[in-house]
This record gives sequence, C-alpha cells and structure tokens, in this order.
Amino acid sequence: MNSKHQSRRWLSLYPKDYSPNLAPEANHGLDHLRKTVQRHSQSPALYYFDKIISYKELDEMSDSFACALRDLGIKKGDRVSLYLQNIPQFVIAQFGVWKSGGIVVPLNPMYREKELSYYFRDASVRVLIGMESLFGATIRKVIEETGVEHVVTTSELDFLNPKSPRPSILKGVERAKGLETLDFIKLVEKYRGKQPPEIKLLGHEVAYLTYTSGTTGPPKAAMNTHGNVAFNSEVYQHCWKLTPSDTMLGVAPLFHVTGMVGHIGACVASGTPLILFYRFDPKTTFQMIEKWKATCTIGAITVFIALMNDPEIGKHDLSSLRKVYSGGAPVIPAVVEQFEHLTGTYIHNVYGLTESTSPATLVPLGLRAPVDPATGAIAIGVPIPSHEAKIMDLSDPGIELSPGEVGELAIKGPGIITGYWNKPEETAHAIRQGWLFTGDVGTMDSKGWIYLLDRKKDMIIASGFKVWPREVEDVIYLHPSVREVAVIGVPDPYRGETVKAFVALKDGFEGKVTEEEIMTLCRERMAAYKYPRQVEFVNEVPKTTTGKFLRRALRKT
Repeated sequence: MNSKHQSRRWLSLYPKDYSPNLAPEANHGLDHLRKTVQRHSQSPALYYFDKIISYKELDEMSDSFACALRDLGIKKGDRVSLYLQNIPQFVIAQFGVWKSGGIVVPLNPMYREKELSYYFRDASVRVLIGMESLFGATIRKVIEETGVEHVVTTSELDFLNPKSPRPSILKGVERAKGLETLDFIKLVEKYRGKQPPEIKLLGHEVAYLTYTSGTTGPPKAAMNTHGNVAFNSEVYQHCWKLTPSDTMLGVAPLFHVTGMVGHIGACVASGTPLILFYRFDPKTTFQMIEKWKATCTIGAITVFIALMNDPEIGKHDLSSLRKVYSGGAPVIPAVVEQFEHLTGTYIHNVYGLTESTSPATLVPLGLRAPVDPATGAIAIGVPIPSHEAKIMDLSDPGIELSPGEVGELAIKGPGIITGYWNKPEETAHAIRQGWLFTGDVGTMDSKGWIYLLDRKKDMIIASGFKVWPREVEDVIYLHPSVREVAVIGVPDPYRGETVKAFVALKDGFEGKVTEEEIMTLCRERMAAYKYPRQVEFVNEVPKTTTGKFLRRALRKT
C-alpha cells in the first residue's frame, strides 16, 4: 500500500491537553466499572426520569443478574440479546452478561419477525432480554423457531420513582400479563447479594456483536472486542474531559454503538452519571436537561434539528449543556449555526462507524470545525488519539491521495474491529492490513482536517458528473422553511440520473413554499448539473432510529 503522502499532520491541531497516544487504564468495561465503584460507589450512575441508581447499586444488580444467567446455563462466549429501549435494565443486563462471560447482542426494539429471526439464528442467541410490551405472539413464534432457550422480560415502568407522577412519555403504558417468561426484576431480587465466579476477560475477546446493514447482502455483525470498547470509552472520557461532576444526556439509543460506547462506556470509565428517559422526545429531553443539569451529550444531527424546531425550546434553561457532539450522519453547517444562535452551544462534529467502535475522528472540544470552501462540507475532525487516517484512491485503493484530493476514507487504530462474525470475505474486503475502508468519500486538507462528502453508494452520476447528496442538502437547509431534507438520484432518460430532493417543512410553512423556490435557491448557489430537477414535499423524511436518513427507502417511493 503506497504511503508516500502519509503524515500525522493533524497532530498540530490537537489541543495541548490532548494525548496523541492514549495509554488505556483498562482492558475491558468490567475493569472500568470496578475502578469507578471503588472511587465513587455512592455517586449516581443512572438517572431514570427522577429515579437515581448509584454505581454501587449498578454493580450489585449486575452481579445478581450475572448469577441468574449462570444458572440459566450461560458460559464464556454465549450470546445474549438485549432488545430494550433506553432503560436502566439495559445497563444492568449488559454488565451482567459480561460478568457471566457472555457476549451482548444489542437489537433495535423496532425490529420485528423477519429481522429478529435472522439475528437470532446468525448469532445463535441463547437468551433474549426484551421489553414485555414487545413480546407478542409473533415474537413468541420467532423464539420457538430459532432455538432461543430463555426469555427474560421487563417493563419501562420498573425503576420509576413510585412517589412521582408518571412521565408523560410513559402515559398509557400498562404491565403485560400472562407472558410465561422470566421477569428481570424478580431475577435480580432472587439473586440479590450473590456474586458470580470471577470471569477473566481478555482485550481480544468479543464484547458486542453489533449488526450493521449490508449494502449488497444481509446484515453482518461487527465483533467489537472488549479492547475496542474500553479504549474508545477512554477516548471519549479524555477528549470530552469527562469527570463525575459532568452529567451525560442519553439521547443516542443504547442498542447503537454510539449509545453503548459514547454513553455507557464513557460514563462508566469516568464516573459520570447517565440520564435515561426511555427514548428520545423533545419535551422530555428539555425536562431532563433542566432537572439533572446535563453537561454533555452525543446524538444524531436529527436530534438537534428536532430540539431546535420545537416551539418550546425558548422556554427551557439549556445553559448547562456545553459539551455537545453530533455523529451518525453529516452535520450541516447551517444547522450548527442555527442551534448555536438559539442555545449558545456549538455542536462539535464526531465521526465513526460500528466497525470503528463509535469514534474515529472528532473536532477537539473547544475548537470550531472549518468549512471546506470547495465543497461546503464542515470538517468531521481529526483522528482520535492513537488512530490514523488516509484518503485512498477510489479506482485503486492501494494508492494514498495527496491533501485536497477526493477518495475513500480509511482508518487504523485500537478502536477498529478485527472483523465480522462468521463472514471472512466481508472482513477481508473492509479491513486490509489493519486499515478499515469506511465506504465514505472525503478529503483531507494540508493541516489534517478531514471532510466527508458522502457514502460511495449514494453518489449520483448526472450527465457523467459526480454529485454528492450532502452538498445539495447543505444548500437546501439554507432556506428558512426547511426542517429536514434528503437528496437521492433518480433515473432520467437524458441525464442517466438526476437529482431529486425530499423536503420536510417547518410548521407554518406548508403550502407557502414552492418546488421552484427550492430549485432556484440551489441553482443560484451550485453548478447546473448539481441542482435538483425534482423536489417533493413530505411530512417526514424517513430515518433510522439512530437518526440517519433512509435514502434507500426514498428510492423505493
């Protein structure tokens, strides 16, 4: 692999208190938990609405649950699936699984029969821990057909403070009856005070099997090792300067790698409390920021768009929230500016993938990301400590490109997975000589700032010219009426492909903005082959639960 252009020029952009090479304090998350319990046993680990769970309680309950799993037959390397929302049981169960020697398989609670059937079989899941509200006849059938041996169910109502009013987001929720499953809380109570046998976890052993969508085939499970998770948890701790005096706002789903590492891992490594509130909702988010004085968070840019466009935003004190990061989808400069204007808080960019165990690059805290004058893209930062980055030629991935040239981003470092579960061919394609080829197209400037254009698979070829959807989306976001926008390529008999924009308007603008107005805005600001020839107004742009726009769903419309 040609590396004649390789340098670590981004190191000059690190603040003086950033370590270019991080020496990790722990090799796995259980070490982080034990050390934090020793230092801050009575400090809050979790806030669930207005319920407080200390680090000592988290440790003891996860001990109890580990004993329960051991009695269910879980041993080193067995897979246990967490099918849960952002509730305390997720955190307790995760550490309980690790203490039993198991591997956590986190699954989106929105998955249904077909998806669950695939994941249970692919990972050979032995135990499922799920929301009781999701456990219906369909899920029961999947469990029977896939060989899942035990089911533990739990409720979002558990751990609520019985003396407090029911949170509005949980109004109408009722306990399920007659499930004939094991109950999470009863298991924890049954084994209270017991400790599981000591499990020796090694850095190269798998902590999570985290499923990532395949672009040409079925989803594949990234093998995030204990070493990957522990290292990048400390990266967040170090780069965000987290301490027990901080409070993390849990807006990222815990079943997603950002929630697992950027919320749970970072908090436990630093002794920082984590605010959980079932799932993201603007009204509840505002309340939690105010109540617990949240100082830090990481979430998809759509989270901040939703908060920014909520009419209640001006009625809440958000002044405590000063360490704000967005990842999972490109950050739009116009949104960063608007959010800062409304709240006084700058959104720092962070970039990562499931395969990089969350962070790969970030904008150091306190710095402002530059905007690339050629593309209008805002920088996704510089490589995180102990990691490196290259831009590789799209036609010949063995050639590293010079500053300013456009190619595929490749990342190397302690956070990169060793491969995909039982998929050697996919592993060999994505990870070459330790370098993760991300599938994202971008450029690096002479100082070391990295800019993303888009996913390789989302590139549009219009009249032979390359068009990156994000570039068009950034311009459309400049229109004051636009709440969300996603751009795709659609077949065109003359141009081969043409650009189409799906636009969701802010409240009060419906019927007041025309397609031609959006097209004119773009025509005035970009090359003729780039501006959208089609604009469709929609109520909502389809997106994943982690906030990424589902362009493939738009292509089917």
